[in-house]
Amino acid sequence: MKTTIALMGAGGKMGCRLTDNLKDHPDYEILYIEVSEAGRVRMAEKGVSPTAQEEALSRAQVVVLAVPDALIGRISAGIVPLLNPGTVVMGLDPAAGYAGVFPERTDITYFAAHPCHPPLFMEELTREAQTDWFGGYHARQSVVCALIQGPEEHYALGERIAGAMYAPILRMHRITVEQMAILEPGVVETTCATLVSGMKQALDEAIRMGVPEAAAWDFVMGHIRIELAIIFGYAGFPFSDGAKLAIEQAQSKIFQPDWKQNVLSLEAIREQVLAITHKEG
Repeated sequence: MKTTIALMGAGGKMGCRLTDNLKDHPDYEILYIEVSEAGRVRMAEKGVSPTAQEEALSRAQVVVLAVPDALIGRISAGIVPLLNPGTVVMGLDPAAGYAGVFPERTDITYFAAHPCHPPLFMEELTREAQTDWFGGYHARQSVVCALIQGPEEHYALGERIAGAMYAPILRMHRITVEQMAILEPGVVETTCATLVSGMKQALDEAIRMGVPEAAAWDFVMGHIRIELAIIFGYAGFPFSDGAKLAIEQAQSKIFQPDWKQNVLSLEAIREQVLAITHKEG
């Protein structure tokens, strides 16, 4: 028997990605909810049509929220009271669950699943897989899942659906919603994306200082690759003594001494997810 899934925001960027993997899946009946005209045009291009929200929610066993974090509180407040007991509500990242923006209702399940995206160091043979940056089409990726509330059997259901949404799959990981929030936004957005942004700023500054752009690009891209391989243990050899000295001398100039406490403590992470969901602490 097929599981009926209502996909909210089906015509959005994320909704369209999920539609590509779910619309022909033999295990699921997908009901598409989309309010914007532009989103409905994108749905039509994929050969699917919307279902009225009231009808879709009344039939759904699972509701997937492919909507912006800042809107989840308002949207979930409007739809959760309409759901049948036992319905699974799936968020696509931990922010809403960790910030506590979902309405209180003990007879439904809240579940979160987020893709890890294709790993930097992978053995993909096809060009399509190598350039599938986000994942979900050609390159394998892992997924993290968390049961926020609900019965244990609903974890297995949520994990199966997450595997279908983000296929092809490398590994599935079960973690808590707090651990998911530590990873995102804490590690990968607040920390890693900021550091990568700094790397790009340094490259731009070298070009501004007169280094030819093509030479600077090739030099930096090659060095980033080997530096990541060394730091994350793939290369099998250490930095040179000169590089070690440069790192040691630059640490105090680039990083604040208490930066981990400021961005990776649970208090800091809670502040980040409250800001993402626009919920006051």
